Amino acid sequence: MIAKKCIHIAFLPLPFLLLFILLSFIHHIFIPFTVFFFFIQLFFLYFFRDMPRSIGSGVVSPADGKVIYAGSNKIAIFMSLFDMHVNLMPYDGKIVKIHHYKGKHKPAYSDVSKNERIEMEIDSSIGKIKLFQIAGVFARRIVPYVMEGQFVKKGDKVGIIRFGSRVELYLPESCEIVVRNGQKIKAGQTVARID
Repeated sequence: MIAKKCIHIAFLPLPFLLLFILLSFIHHIFIPFTVFFFFIQLFFLYFFRDMPRSIGSGVVSPADGKVIYAGSNKIAIFMSLFDMHVNLMPYDGKIVKIHHYKGKHKPAYSDVSKNERIEMEIDSSIGKIKLFQIAGVFARRIVPYVMEGQFVKKGDKVGIIRFGSRVELYLPESCEIVVRNGQKIKAGQTVARID
């Protein structure tokens, strides 16, 4: 399944692929270009996938990727080009604020304090939760699927970051983080227990 608001990008290489397929019938010199665009098209379909996820208990991961920071109330997840980039709601709650900050595009595994980002503030039964979708070197567009004032259930889709990027999750102190630095996790997997 192709991610919402990404179909036009997922099939961007297709016209070039079709063109070179036709040209390959005219002359074999175009066959390598056909093969190249065939694999590019496969990668785009793979990258913009939206796969179903099993939703765990407690607070769940909003993203696929590698945990690059797990502290007392913060989790940072780096999403490589090979991770699914659709982000999920970590816990039931109301989106009280969505703010887009323009900024730089430094590598998402380094200092991203000045990078472009979207901040979501969520009111939940366990307290205030903040979710940051942060653009990296290749990510040039963060696309939210939700609006301010909307109540969103845990595991529902909240947006996508196109190409490599990072997600940060700030939780109430009552949450006990159960993931560790360097751990590979999937969106929907439990990252924190609730006391």
